[in-house]
Amino acid sequence: MPLDIVIGTQWGDEGKGRIVDLLAAQADLVARYNGGDNAGHTVNVGGHTFRLHLIPSGIIHPHTIGILGNGMVINPATLVQEIENLKAAGVSITPERLRISFAAHLITPAHRALDQAQEQARGSGQIGTTGRGIGPAYTDKAARHGLRMEDLLDLDTFREKLEHHVATINTWLMRIYEADPLDVQAVVREYTHYATQLQPYIADVGMELHQALRLGKQVLAEGAQGTLLDLDLGTYPYVTSSTPTAAGALLGLGLGIVPVRAVIGVTKAFQTRVGAGPFPTEVFGKTAERLRGTGKNPWDEFGTTTGRPRRVGWLDGVLLRYAVRVNGVTELMITKMDILSGLPTLRLCIAYRYNGHTLQDLPLGPAHLEPFEPVYEELPGWMEDVTTVRRWDDLPAAARAYVRRIEELCGVPVRRVSVGPERSQVVEVTP
Repeated sequence: MPLDIVIGTQWGDEGKGRIVDLLAAQADLVARYNGGDNAGHTVNVGGHTFRLHLIPSGIIHPHTIGILGNGMVINPATLVQEIENLKAAGVSITPERLRISFAAHLITPAHRALDQAQEQARGSGQIGTTGRGIGPAYTDKAARHGLRMEDLLDLDTFREKLEHHVATINTWLMRIYEADPLDVQAVVREYTHYATQLQPYIADVGMELHQALRLGKQVLAEGAQGTLLDLDLGTYPYVTSSTPTAAGALLGLGLGIVPVRAVIGVTKAFQTRVGAGPFPTEVFGKTAERLRGTGKNPWDEFGTTTGRPRRVGWLDGVLLRYAVRVNGVTELMITKMDILSGLPTLRLCIAYRYNGHTLQDLPLGPAHLEPFEPVYEELPGWMEDVTTVRRWDDLPAAARAYVRRIEELCGVPVRRVSVGPERSQVVEVTP
């Protein structure tokens, strides 16, 4: 039962999409298990850039089946547009190739409006939400009055539920947030149209994945966001509303306790995050501009979903060790090694200092990072352009030493490093 799980070890944006695309060459099914269109996975193939927010990035391979799991919250408008964009790019998207869990929850315009009103009301205490309705949709799910994909299969009942849903949130918008209400019937008309388009894709994906695993097919589970945004295990309250960690894959796909062959942790060669929250190794000025880029290139550090410039910093080994532990990571893949080319010296956070003490690990998780000062180790950088390198031994010695030091800090092997955004720009790490 070969189940592999790909997770992000940082605050998301680690480059999971291109790693999933790479690994999907050997997978039969590729499954998203959490989050919504607040996630953004970018894959570059042959000069074509695919920006995916809901559909698993592995679907670009013609032999795979894409799964949207019950742990997701789905904006039908985004999903329908994404299907059309992939079809226009020559990717086959049919109900046989794309399966959506009947138990995944819907995001509506009312969720989005409420999300934006709530964030605005927080004032200086904003948590950096994308405003896409993710939190309110998960809140409705937990409160047991959410809308699920299976509701789309009975249009008459769906219209009644949707009318009640929008009317209820309109009351909150007007009375609590003094915001404009939504046109209930316009939302109903729009979502009835989406329902007729998406009905053929709705299925019991948990059963299908279970049967596939029993038959020995390879399933690749794709997490959205990253470990440090996990609702329970992340930098609370600056977190998402779902479970991006590896354990979330089983719950978010409707699977029982099945053998997991590998948990593949994806990390950038440096650290980034979007939005508010603590960031011990954050840098500013020219170093930040160098790591972030200008935004001219698709791979520069600007959000795929929001377009916001990402905060950047040196790789945090303390947080990486934490992510390896809570996910049960068995191997690492490091992305964006090419961005470090040209830096004479690299800094790597190996511990924290607090009240005169040096700490190798977090005493109470990552929710309260503000008091900690990073302890850095300096390593020599490399000047060479590595984007054309395809063999481990051809990487500069300093680049190989950087990778080996990360292995030492985390206690798990690094299997691959990426040296550019294209599918082919990956180097296999030899023992």
